[in-house]
Amino acid sequence: MKSITLKAYAKINLTLDVLEKRADGYHDVKMIMQGINLYDIVTLESCDDGIRLSCDVPGLGEDRHNLAYRAAELMLLHHPQIKGLRITLEKRIPVAAGLGGGSADAAAVILGVNELYDLRLTKDRLREIALRLGSDVPFCLFPRTALAEGRGERLTDIVPCPLLWLVLVKPFFGVATKEVYENLKNVTITERPDTKEALRAIEEADTELLYQAMGNVLEYSTFALYPDLQKLVEELLPLGAKRVMMSGSGPTLLMFMDDEDDAKAAALCCAKAGRDVIVTRTNLPEDVEMQKRRFVHGREEED
Repeated sequence: MKSITLKAYAKINLTLDVLEKRADGYHDVKMIMQGINLYDIVTLESCDDGIRLSCDVPGLGEDRHNLAYRAAELMLLHHPQIKGLRITLEKRIPVAAGLGGGSADAAAVILGVNELYDLRLTKDRLREIALRLGSDVPFCLFPRTALAEGRGERLTDIVPCPLLWLVLVKPFFGVATKEVYENLKNVTITERPDTKEALRAIEEADTELLYQAMGNVLEYSTFALYPDLQKLVEELLPLGAKRVMMSGSGPTLLMFMDDEDDAKAAALCCAKAGRDVIVTRTNLPEDVEMQKRRFVHGREEED
């Protein structure tokens, strides 16, 4: 019986601009997506029949309500030689946080099945399968730095973002992405991120310019729906962050810090009951290259 274990990396948005609403009900977006060094552990094991999923977070769902389960269904549908799959999720990415945890787990299942059964699917084919599960899943296959357009599925790989240290602050409540997008029509967006300038800043490794160019227009909608989140931003601003910004549709807030020591100090200051507070950094190219640790026929192999 063969098995494989992978790291499923979370993602953040360095910029997020929402453009026109499309005929299919989605919005066109333009954003710079970035993988971070926070990950779930996903273990896949071949079995004789069916899909079995277990997760260490009670109530998260161990059936089709879980995106990782649906990813396994899709892979088995297209590759009938695969008879069954056991999936074990060890969650480290906060749930319903705007950090792409579900998408990351689904991407890990796609990559893991490809490796486990030596399917040798191309990068384009992997992304095509991933898109059927959600707009963020294709990026989560290779979570480095990318420009995302369309509804988020049109990805252009760009040079790696310079190393950034950050503190993730997630309040106890979750946010419904659909509700946030629907509420955009009720708010006035007065400032948008400068994506072009942010791309230049990444190219030149100019972090100060990057902080100035960052932005997330969904903050206007989410803060209107959840005023306590705006209050939390005001609480975090005096703690020395270079920039405080919401991740995705929220509710996680990102505090970009000068270095690891400053990040740890800020995390101690904002840690309170009812919050997840995590110190992490942006992914380096070698993080993703070395993300897979395989256990095949009981023998451990490093990529």
